[in-house]
Amino acid sequence: MSIVVNLAPEVEARLRERAAQQGRDVALVAAELLAGVLEWEAEDTAEAIAGIQRGLDDFEAGRFRSFDEFADEQRRKYNLPVD
Repeated sequence: MSIVVNLAPEVEARLRERAAQQGRDVALVAAELLAGVLEWEAEDTAEAIAGIQRGLDDFEAGRFRSFDEFADEQRRKYNLPVD
């Protein structure tokens, strides 16, 4: 499959530089970079959804605290001033 992508000149230069450093074809390097970003995005989305689901499960099970309790804990943890 062939796709044409218009890149900003500085992005194209970085891509060409990376391909040259690796001694590889620029199209292959671009394809691998895109595949990597798409995989990372899918994993990141799945992790975010799993985290949200854990939070919902905790809430339904009664495992939660008020925002004020959370904020106080964070202030203590990071030595931030208390209001």
